[in-house]
This record gives sequence, C-alpha cells and structure tokens, in this order.
Amino acid sequence: MSEHLYAVIPAGGSGSRLWPRSRRRSPKHVLPLSGTGRPLVAEAYDRMAPLARQVLVLTEERQVPLIAELVPELPADGMIVEPAARGTTNALGLAAMTLLERDPEAVMVSTAADHVIGALPAFQQAVRSAAAIAGGSDRLVTIGLRPRYAATGFGYIEAGDEVRVGEEVALRVIRFVEKPEAAVAERYLEGGRHFWNLNLFCWRCDAFVEELRRHGPEHHAGLVATLAARRTGDEGAAARIYSALPVEAVDYTVMERTDRLLLVPAAFEWADVGSWSELADLLHQDEAGNVVDGVPVLIDTRNSFISVPDKLVAVIGVSDLVVVDTEDALLVCPKSRAQDVKKVVDELGRSGLSKYL
Repeated sequence: MSEHLYAVIPAGGSGSRLWPRSRRRSPKHVLPLSGTGRPLVAEAYDRMAPLARQVLVLTEERQVPLIAELVPELPADGMIVEPAARGTTNALGLAAMTLLERDPEAVMVSTAADHVIGALPAFQQAVRSAAAIAGGSDRLVTIGLRPRYAATGFGYIEAGDEVRVGEEVALRVIRFVEKPEAAVAERYLEGGRHFWNLNLFCWRCDAFVEELRRHGPEHHAGLVATLAARRTGDEGAAARIYSALPVEAVDYTVMERTDRLLLVPAAFEWADVGSWSELADLLHQDEAGNVVDGVPVLIDTRNSFISVPDKLVAVIGVSDLVVVDTEDALLVCPKSRAQDVKKVVDELGRSGLSKYL
C-alpha cells in the first residue's frame, strides 16, 4: 500500500443499455450484476482497499445516500461529491484538486464503479505498477488490456516503444482510436500494438491538474473557483460554477492531447457489462446456453437471458432472446439488438415518459 495513493471510483450515470433494471434511482453500478450478490460499486471498493491509503467514491449529490448505504465501509470524508453531472474531465479534475487539498503529494488511481474484474492478482499488479510510475514521475498513466478478441464495442489505444521509469516498464502512447469496424479490430488483435481502453488512469494529482490547465483551461479555471467557493462553505455558489462548466470526456480534453501519457499493458479478466447480452456472456449458463433469474419453465429455448426474479416465467421455442421484467416495465428484444436498449431510454425521454427512466 502506497502512503500517498488514493483510489477514486467514479460512480455517476445510469447505464442506459441495462434498462429497465438500471434507472436513475438504481443506476448500473449499484446493481449486483457480477453473480456475487455484491453491488458493482462495493466490489470496486473491495478491489482497491488493499492497494490505497484511502478509497473514495466520486458521485453526484443525488446518489450520496444510496452509495452510503451500499458501501458502509466509506468514512465520512470518503465521498467526493459533484454538484451536478458534468462529464469525466470535470469529475476527475474535481477529485484531483480535492485530494491535493488533503495531501499535496497525492497520487490518484481512477477505476470505474461498473466494471466486472477477475484475476485480481494481475489487476492489482497492474495498478501497483501504474502507481509506481505515476508516483515517481510527472507521467500520466493508463492501464490497457491486451485484447482477447476483435471487439468493436470498445475504444483502443495504440502503443509504441518501451519506456523505463525506475524499475517499471511501460509503453509510450501513440494515439487513441474510437470503436473500430470489425476488419480494423481484427488487424489490431493481430498486430499486438493496440490495447482496450478501460478508462483506468493513474497520476500524481499535481501533474494531472497541470495538464488540465494546459489543455482544458476553462475546466481548470472553473474547478479552481468551485473549490474556492467550497472552502468558504458556499455550496450554492460552488454548484452554480460547476454546473456551468462544459461537458467533455477526459479522453478528449487531456489524454489525447498530453505528451506525458504512458500505458501499462495488462492481462486480466474484465467486462464492461454494457448490455444484457454482455452480462449473459459473463454469468453461468445452463446446458442450452440460457441465463435465468427467477423460476423458469423453458421449452425448446436456447442462448437466452431471462431475468424475471419475482414470478414464474414460461418461455417456449425461442433462441437468442433477452427478457427483463421489473415492477413497472418489461423488456423483450433479440440478443443481437441489446445495444439498442439505449434507444428505448432516449424515446422515453422524448415522449414524456420520464417516470420510467
């Protein structure tokens, strides 16, 4: 455990592709999706607790009571609270500046609240390596996963030459690549120079804030003003300033522009659980490839994900189907269209049915 390493777990958003289970009042990271019975955010806390001086959850005001209930291990100062949801540039900048006020030598590792991770020793070794590089230099570090297959649903990072920092070895980052077409993803898999982008970052907080000032001066200035208002106890002013900040992902604002970025290559089990079909692949399946939550009667049914926890469900003669039932909403779609569940959420917002969001 590093004396100055702090783990920050961003826990905002709702996970719209996991509707109707994931809602504004029960976002994806508070759901027990990995099969252990623990909410994903609590699993993230458990993963990081042995590595860091303190684990903090970065969340929005409205989620504070929920996070406190689900992760009772968090101390009173264990949450960094955004006045509003304003994208990862502002969220991670707020976290870095808040930590610097507590510890001028703070090193921060940011890891998502809604990922499922296995092979923990490999994961924790990658975090230790990234923390050693970040703590011993002014480099920003990302942990990239060696692709297991030619995924088209993830962003990639292209890496180049080896760079040695102390006793650790990393790779120089050449560029970020958006979600590629299948043929391009196949080339990435074969070439060995591209890694899945996990949005898993580590840096000395002062180094990150300096890069934010260089590449995102409007964000930097607004965050400085937000923290100044908070120090005087004026949360209203802090909220007004923060809520006016532009919304941008940290990948675009800092990571793709900085010349300080290194990548630590890693190989561990990882799933983003971005859709019901991805969750089905992750969980235990019966002999016919079905994943069932509830009391099922299945006849000639294969490769389906059926989550109807509080009633008997009978399914006849279908394959590759997703069925998710909640108290007030039912989802039925082919597995191949699971990513389109986000379109349902968009349509609910447009058509005034926001009570179902």
